[in-house]
Amino acid sequence: MNMYQVDPNPGLPGCPPGLEYLTQIDQLLIKQKVEFIEALAGFESNNKYEVRNAMGQNVFYAVEENDCLSRQCCGPVRSFTIRVLDNFGQEVITVTRPLRCMSCFFPCCLQELEVQAPPGNTVGYVVQQWHPLSPKFIIENEHREQVLRLHGPFCGWSCLPDVDFEIVTMDEVDKIGKISKQWTGLLREAFTDADNFGIQFPMDLDVKMKAVMIGACFLIDFMFFEKGDQH
Repeated sequence: MNMYQVDPNPGLPGCPPGLEYLTQIDQLLIKQKVEFIEALAGFESNNKYEVRNAMGQNVFYAVEENDCLSRQCCGPVRSFTIRVLDNFGQEVITVTRPLRCMSCFFPCCLQELEVQAPPGNTVGYVVQQWHPLSPKFIIENEHREQVLRLHGPFCGWSCLPDVDFEIVTMDEVDKIGKISKQWTGLLREAFTDADNFGIQFPMDLDVKMKAVMIGACFLIDFMFFEKGDQH
């Protein structure tokens, strides 16, 4: 443990163990770690992320679990399990995505992601909605009740330096936050698919939904910003 890491807080009533720190913040930075071997050789490796607070301190680490065949053959459409660990190596969030076709012409094969916190205890889902022009998702709680919407920009946004996915209420009246893909520089973008994301949400948002937003960020990364022929 050092000055660049955050100590977990003691348990809070109604808060999944390991997520206590999320009750105190309204934004996170998720940085995908650069894999230079992958960049040079074109060999897809498991994604790894650092989750930091606004001061740049590490809050969590996230590691994808997958086999080599799935990574190389399925590319960004691959199923995955991402394990989110605290600074003591304890798994506090598990994110799972099944293998499904990723095409706007097959609305029966929409993406879905489950978030558990702690592992084995489902706290919510991210469910893709079909739309021909822009990415849209529903955020559901553990009871499959619809809680929030997540709306991406219209087609043609991939060349923009910053891309925002807005978090809005179910009636689409209020924007309460966003997930932003942040440009990291031309040279790095050209040779790696390592991305930076920012997540903003209300301080008083249910901590379980904050965990689901972390999972949504991983899904957005795979669906829209991972390189690959299947993309």
